[in-house]
Amino acid sequence: MGIVIESSVWEPKPSLYIFIFLASFLSIFLLPNFSNRTLAPFDHGTSPSFLRFQRNFLLIFSLASGMEGVSSVFGEFELAYYGVSREQMVVSLCVGCLVAFFFSAFLGMLCDLIGQKKACLSFCVLHLSVGIWRRISLQPSVWLANICLSLATSIFSFSFETWMTVEHDKLGYRRDILIDTFWLMTFFESASFIGSQLLANWLLGSDVKKSVVAPSIASVILAMITIIYITKCWAETPQMAVFKDYKMSFYTHIFCDKRIWLLACAQACIHFSIAVFWILWAPTLVADGREVHLGLIFPCLLGARMLGSTALPWLTSVPSSLRTEDYLVYAFIIMGLVLYVVAYDYQEIGVLVTLFCLFHACAGLILPSLARLRTMYVPNELRGGMISLSLAPSNAAILFFVVQGGYYRNIGNATIFAFAALGLFGAAGCMHVLKRWGKQPYQNGHKL
Repeated sequence: MGIVIESSVWEPKPSLYIFIFLASFLSIFLLPNFSNRTLAPFDHGTSPSFLRFQRNFLLIFSLASGMEGVSSVFGEFELAYYGVSREQMVVSLCVGCLVAFFFSAFLGMLCDLIGQKKACLSFCVLHLSVGIWRRISLQPSVWLANICLSLATSIFSFSFETWMTVEHDKLGYRRDILIDTFWLMTFFESASFIGSQLLANWLLGSDVKKSVVAPSIASVILAMITIIYITKCWAETPQMAVFKDYKMSFYTHIFCDKRIWLLACAQACIHFSIAVFWILWAPTLVADGREVHLGLIFPCLLGARMLGSTALPWLTSVPSSLRTEDYLVYAFIIMGLVLYVVAYDYQEIGVLVTLFCLFHACAGLILPSLARLRTMYVPNELRGGMISLSLAPSNAAILFFVVQGGYYRNIGNATIFAFAALGLFGAAGCMHVLKRWGKQPYQNGHKL
């Protein structure tokens, strides 16, 4: 008589989804009753022109985030479908990191000179080109597609934020309400990533060939809608930047300011840690042959990020002596401890998912907070170049660990997680020093 061994695939309980998303929306809708100011999304006394400006931007940003999510929804499955081996996948990832490292810093400066509207349109055109190419080609070049998507991701990391802040100031809106747009950007970006997964699953059918090309069709449609909307409905005040003046200004305000160096270091560290997480989270969960439904865990992580972003208006609206640098120190330390535990302490799947959600909740708080600090220290006309330049060290580190860990197998996943944790601890130190060297977040009578 044979013995039947039952195997089960781990899935998060439905109550986890309910808790995360209910907590997010309660955090948003209850805040006006407890804060000393009303958030812009609820403030009916706010200028109608500002609300229109903010909502138009968030719509464009959500569409762009959806493009980013849809383009990578299948990941390795799509590459395997086209016959790409594991070694070729690692090489293509290295090529993408190399392109991001060499071109991202220059792209930011170039976009500051030509205007961020053109940069955002370039982002859409890159996604449109890759989507059409994947649709019409039986076997598209993985390397070329990865290069285009890496350039698009680099542009996405700075162009939309810079465009919004520049136009916000030029239109004369108060700087203290910028923080509302920053956390809403993180909130809507995470929601768009979840929506892109739902869209891909909806397009998924029994025909594997149609399933693989379905995200490309969705990406093309989203890119065309975004291009039309940006062209018709979003204005940009023409910039008359001269390269020589820009270079002098960049040297004076960016390279010679130690506070911006600290801010750039913190940005590089969190960018590296998040990239490491998305590369290694799936192998960590399925280690030792554990079976996990990864598609159901993905929304939990992004939902936690949405919840973390809603904590920012509470920290800045409720009367408190905490400065932005204070809570960022704690958030960076928590993220570092999470990665350190994941690296060196074997955990059950449920504990790992809890730690991963905590990691993303902290990321949801940190990302808009760093944008807030950039508004305090970085001139708007140099913002794109500063953000993209700060990502260069992180892209170099990602390339190094992908080559040594993924290609040559000289470094284990635990070691990579440990280095990411050390970087986050270093970012906490940067925030501590920035508090001592920085200025109070008040300008022109308004809290930034």
